[in-house]
Amino acid sequence: MNKKSEQIVLEKLQQAEDQISDRIADNMDTFGVSSTVGRLLGIIYLNRAPMTLDELAEKTGMSKTRMSQVMRQMMALNIADKTFVKGSRKEYYSVENNYVQTFISLFTTNWNEVVSKNSQLARRLQENIAQIEQSQNERPSKKIVEKTQELKQELDEWIIYYDWIRRLVDFFESGEILNHVPVYPNDEKSGPKE
Repeated sequence: MNKKSEQIVLEKLQQAEDQISDRIADNMDTFGVSSTVGRLLGIIYLNRAPMTLDELAEKTGMSKTRMSQVMRQMMALNIADKTFVKGSRKEYYSVENNYVQTFISLFTTNWNEVVSKNSQLARRLQENIAQIEQSQNERPSKKIVEKTQELKQELDEWIIYYDWIRRLVDFFESGEILNHVPVYPNDEKSGPKE
């Protein structure tokens, strides 16, 4: 293959790689994560090797400070880690290279946060309602009793719902989901046969 033909093929391959990286960035919106996180995930993933903040800043055109912020966010989402590279004093970052594990990490991290926030709110509201009930000096009106009962029932349902999500998250985090929905449906190692 001559140099010109090789260059054309390499450019086409780069375009395909860029499209994959762009799609990873676009998909992050589905998880409630910024496209910047997706962009860095795609860049590091397709690089197939850990990268420094300097390399990421050069590749994206963003500042090293912004890269550092995004990498901290990615580590909090459990989709990136600092990686030791022998002979270098710079910090390198690698990303999860398994799409299924990335999905599980994003799904569980986000839903754990939602469950935690909403469970705390439900407990606070239950305490507030209990205080309101205890502070009544006289018999409450029918309207107050009905409204109180409605809210208590709603909060009970809310707690059941967020407990179900917590159990669903546990199902994903444990890997049990893969026994029921195998990655490779015809692979005996992935889960039960149909």
